[in-house]
Amino acid sequence: MELGLYTFADVNPEPAPGQRGPEGAQRIKNLLEEIELADQVGLDVFGLGEHHRQDYAASAPAVILAAAAARTKKIRLTSAVTVLSSDDPVRVYQQYATLDLISNGRAEIMAGRGSFIESFPLFGYDLGDYDQLFTEKLDLLMAIRDEEKVTWSGETRAPINGRGVYPRALQNPLPLWVAVGGTPQSVARAGYLGLPFALAIIGGEPARFAPLFDLYRQAAEKGGHDPATLKSSINVHGFVADTTQAAADQFYGPSTEVMNRIGRERGWGPSSRAQYDRSTGPEGALFIGDPETLARKIIAHHKIFRNDRFLLQMAIGLMPHDQIMRGIELYGTKVAPIVRDALGSK
Repeated sequence: MELGLYTFADVNPEPAPGQRGPEGAQRIKNLLEEIELADQVGLDVFGLGEHHRQDYAASAPAVILAAAAARTKKIRLTSAVTVLSSDDPVRVYQQYATLDLISNGRAEIMAGRGSFIESFPLFGYDLGDYDQLFTEKLDLLMAIRDEEKVTWSGETRAPINGRGVYPRALQNPLPLWVAVGGTPQSVARAGYLGLPFALAIIGGEPARFAPLFDLYRQAAEKGGHDPATLKSSINVHGFVADTTQAAADQFYGPSTEVMNRIGRERGWGPSSRAQYDRSTGPEGALFIGDPETLARKIIAHHKIFRNDRFLLQMAIGLMPHDQIMRGIELYGTKVAPIVRDALGSK
């Protein structure tokens, strides 16, 4: 099983006057150091999300990942996610094909609808076309990925008539994942199309999502694909520190502030430390602990999902950079060997 990290590059949503630019510069500097360390300690994947809000520094993940490609050697570099509904599939392919060339074949695209809607009005799209936009643009992106010259038509953009899309990626095909938040229809579509899928689990008991993995494999068979050849991932929140108590204490403040801020936008009630502590237990959605505790939880959930990849979002909110760096070090040097030994991974 591949082990990796993903982040949205959080920054302070209310910085001091005149500090937004410098703060963003420091966060990206820190982010590149984090990706470089993840590569050095042997992690397999680093993902970077796309957001168009004041509390995140990564609105152009491909640019940051290209900078990271020049500083790393082995780690795979992926969007997490590309908000495909409000983007142009031609440009998405060109950006990640270029990243693939820079990284010598380490780029991936993780396409999704996104968890926020800011990009729709920003780029002139109607939220009423939410489903159709994603369906058509995913179809176009797959066509571009599979053929150098593309002929395609739909209702959400102008047709393409035998035009070439360049440059071509080093990998053929360029890996394309579909990210889902738990909607069965999205899971089934990924399976039917024969695309690997990543499930975001940020609440409740992860085990309750197990039927979605069965649905995915059944849909793949109906689409004429061998489920054994398709990859799946779980993407979760969590943290690792030298002790379980330190991990829980360090992650609680920044992550809870973020979730409560988003909750106020969406009508959720605030969470308490008691709720947080329950979610860090063996059956909870947060993957938190010392290296052995975290490794045991990863292994236990692999038995449930039979997933091929596990991505951990540790840098949520205003986490101190030194704590993130220590967490990455422990994840790569302590957690990963335990998991790989148990699962027979590389």
